[in-house]
Amino acid sequence: MNRRGSQGEPPSELPTPCAHTPMLCPDSHMNVKGYKWVRWRVWLCRVLVILTGGLLALVFYWSPWLRIITRCSPCPLALADVLLMRDSRGKQHVVNVLTEEMEEGSWEMLGELDDHESRDTVQLYQEDQKMLLRYYLFDGLRYVWMDRKGLFVRVSILNEDWTCKDLHSFHKGLNPHEQIFRRQVYGSNLIDVPVKSYIQLLFEEVLNPFYIFQLFSIALWLSDNYYYYAVCILVISLISIGVSLYEIRKQSFTLHKMARLVVDVKIRKSSGEEQIVSSVDLVPGDCVLIPAEGLLLPCDAALLSGECLVNESMLTGESVPVLKTPLPVGDQRYNSETDRRYTLFCGTQVIQGKGAASEGNSAEAVVTSTGFFTAKGSLVSSILYPRDSDFRFNRDATKFLFFLGIIACLGTIYSILLFIKYNASLKDIIVRSLDIVTIVVPPALPAAITTATIYAQHRLKKMDVFCISPPRINISGKVSVFCFDKTGTLTEDGLDVWGVIEGSRAGFSEVVSDPSLLQPGPMLSALACCHTVTLLHGNPLGDPLELKMVESTGWTLEEPHGNGHTFDSEFGGHHVLAVMKPPTQLDTTAVGIVRRFPFSSALQRMSVVTVTSGGTSVVAFLKGSAEMVASLCKEETVPTQFTTTLSNFSKDGLRVLALGYKVIDVNVNLSTIQRADVEKDMHFLGLLMMKNLVKSESKTVINMLKLANLRTIMITGDNILTAVNVAKNCGMIESDERVIFVKASPHTAQSQPSLRFSLGARGLYQSGYNYHLAINGKSFAALCDYFPEYLPKVLMRTTVFARMDPDQKTQLVKELRKLKYRVGMCGDGANDCGALRAADVGISLSEAEASVASPFTSKIQNISCVPLLIREGRCSLVTSFSLFRYVALYSIIQFCSVLILYTMKTNLADLQFLYFDLILVTSLAIVMGKGGPSDNLHATRPPASLWSLPVLGSLLIHTSLVILGQAGAILFTLAQDWYVPLNNTKPGENNWPNIEDTSLFAVSGFQYIFMAIVVTKGYPHKKPLYCNGDSCKVFFFYFKMFL
Repeated sequence: MNRRGSQGEPPSELPTPCAHTPMLCPDSHMNVKGYKWVRWRVWLCRVLVILTGGLLALVFYWSPWLRIITRCSPCPLALADVLLMRDSRGKQHVVNVLTEEMEEGSWEMLGELDDHESRDTVQLYQEDQKMLLRYYLFDGLRYVWMDRKGLFVRVSILNEDWTCKDLHSFHKGLNPHEQIFRRQVYGSNLIDVPVKSYIQLLFEEVLNPFYIFQLFSIALWLSDNYYYYAVCILVISLISIGVSLYEIRKQSFTLHKMARLVVDVKIRKSSGEEQIVSSVDLVPGDCVLIPAEGLLLPCDAALLSGECLVNESMLTGESVPVLKTPLPVGDQRYNSETDRRYTLFCGTQVIQGKGAASEGNSAEAVVTSTGFFTAKGSLVSSILYPRDSDFRFNRDATKFLFFLGIIACLGTIYSILLFIKYNASLKDIIVRSLDIVTIVVPPALPAAITTATIYAQHRLKKMDVFCISPPRINISGKVSVFCFDKTGTLTEDGLDVWGVIEGSRAGFSEVVSDPSLLQPGPMLSALACCHTVTLLHGNPLGDPLELKMVESTGWTLEEPHGNGHTFDSEFGGHHVLAVMKPPTQLDTTAVGIVRRFPFSSALQRMSVVTVTSGGTSVVAFLKGSAEMVASLCKEETVPTQFTTTLSNFSKDGLRVLALGYKVIDVNVNLSTIQRADVEKDMHFLGLLMMKNLVKSESKTVINMLKLANLRTIMITGDNILTAVNVAKNCGMIESDERVIFVKASPHTAQSQPSLRFSLGARGLYQSGYNYHLAINGKSFAALCDYFPEYLPKVLMRTTVFARMDPDQKTQLVKELRKLKYRVGMCGDGANDCGALRAADVGISLSEAEASVASPFTSKIQNISCVPLLIREGRCSLVTSFSLFRYVALYSIIQFCSVLILYTMKTNLADLQFLYFDLILVTSLAIVMGKGGPSDNLHATRPPASLWSLPVLGSLLIHTSLVILGQAGAILFTLAQDWYVPLNNTKPGENNWPNIEDTSLFAVSGFQYIFMAIVVTKGYPHKKPLYCNGDSCKVFFFYFKMFL
């Protein structure tokens, strides 16, 4: 019976949680077991470690799970000292459970447990009137034990249910007791990347299985009097270790400096007092005051009042500053991704802060996440603990090493039997048989495989494509689907105003190409005021579309100076954020902007609330996607030709936005008015058309990819007809191919979910045999939720995904990967960060040399970097195959030579081994990796499997030729008149030099050279061998030497 008086024991194993509860453990499919230290087992293992000379400790180091199951016994998770976790890939992790004393009843301060649950928690962990907080750290994240759930959960779960209303309640600040408690639970606000000492790194490096094998080999060679070879390998290994330690520590120190952020910030306490504290002490719920001069954000925070101009290039690669506005008060759950416009992210720079009317010059924000739970922390964590690529080539390479190990065992058995037959000493039998293992299993194989990747990374860097994840280069060679963002990726960043058209129930007016020619009225005021453009040092900053829109009206933007209340008296006492002033020739007055509800990809709209001079009139303006704005306007104000007109403009490739307005009662409190109240019952004003030209390189690159049998997909937030038009203009859809629109609707109170396929309008889309599907975000969501059985079929034929929000872009990439596609994604890094990171190969078009938004960053501001990367990836993959086969054949060649010479009671000399291994083979492998990629993309992709019939077949044929060549050389030598047999009474080293050894040395030397030429495959993914000048020179030099 436990302390609660119930019969059951807490579970000792955490079952795999549902995929919909990712906060419950590090991996939503991770299995967790609890263990408790058993003292007698611990001491027994210590004794066995001493008796085995430390060998058991080495085994425990390589397999931590073995250390746990031998020293511990299973126990309930609630009582565990250590946890053994196994992820979905079968990889096991060991973490220690830590404890910290807390005051009794502290959990009530979070307000997330009722009284009964709080009492149960205290009873379970009460020791000497103290409550123990049990937690562990994994990948930088903190997980705490919650008794009511019966498992460890991410500490962030304690605030994941916060609503916008809850966040606003923190504007008064926390009291000291709450701060202390939260600091104990959440830990310090620090993204701390440990920089290990050289001694610690040395032990970790030396205990690597590769270096242990090297150490074993060196000891073996020394015992066999191979002094030159052993010393050379030892020196090379020491140099390799030294370089590796230096690079690892340098990278750790660089990441440590980049990740660690400690600044002084001003917070408000519950007493109303303002206090400057270190950012390390910040906890979720703290109210941070952001000064007018800005701040480097040390945490994630939701903006409660005021406005902030933020540079988010560190996270997104997007150089245009973003205007953040206050989080609206409401009962909806807060989410940092969907509420990005109200969220200040850790690591971003607040360039300028503006306080609200009642709060002075400082903007207010409440801390929502700290440490590794912030956006920056998540990105640093992804660098420190990268996602396994699960690339077939890497898996097969490991399997092939085991295969070579089996060959080594057979060779060892043959050697033992042979030396027993020759009555060799026990030492000779052991040394010679183990020497076979060091020959067959090449320790240089992992290094040889990475050579091609290093060369490819260097070539990419010279072409302004930067990589922070080199293993992804090989994966890019297998990409079969490439997704592209539209605006700024396929099309130009800037948009030009094509024209505006006013509308009413009676219909649309004529198109006005220059908005400044519009008569004063709601339409002109909407174009001038409905934006989030702001001033920085007198220069307008904001979305390029909005900058063009405001510029086209001829109105000018002014912002309040000093204490921020410059214009308040002029506009009826309202706190004015900005003033739009018309040209002097217009017979209209200035308009003050008092509230901004910024654009949201999920909502597809933005709005502002404005007042006229004197505060006599309050008008709200709405701008967004045409369909969304029309749905928020009164039906009687929307023109009957709305759908037809929108369709016609969209088919011409124009980006179409709609505008609306409504008059608001002057008595309404504008400082607290809700977005939902503003953006309803609007009056339709008209349409704004903007021309977004396709980049000149886009069509060429798309055609190049299609010829290479790479499928191309467009993912955009724009209108579906506009997206289809751009897809046709850039070559994704040919003029003679059909476009079929997928329309799915969710379940509603009035209707059942439905799925329909409809053809495009006659005249625009021709009726060819080939067809493409096009779908928008709403239909995609309904398809995923209600028709999952059709999802794979739709994904396999869809070319255009329109009106997709950032989360849907990420979901799409993941769904494509589930279909076994190797997916590439190219975007600007702003609204597609999630998709870039979710893809196998993500390329961010950014000015930065390295962006944590994606594995690859290109300074080339068009998609011409995509075929460049694919060509390099294919070249790297083909070269890795060649090097793998060469190193494997090199081992087999030497293996055959040694076994033949063993049979004849001799062996290769020390310097002969040294020449082959360190001079001949190493130099050939280095120059083999230097060959560059082909100039063109071929229609076929290189293979990624080492266990395919062509690879294994070629290895078998080459091995047979090697054996026949060496056996033939020996037989030919024995048949010569001048042949002098070996003195069988002397051991092998006393027979040097001898004819057998010399003949096999020469023949195997030629075999090394010929095999290097044979496996250096060029066409079609790599330039021919004769284009690699260094290789040709080295091959000719060695060929001439052996002749």
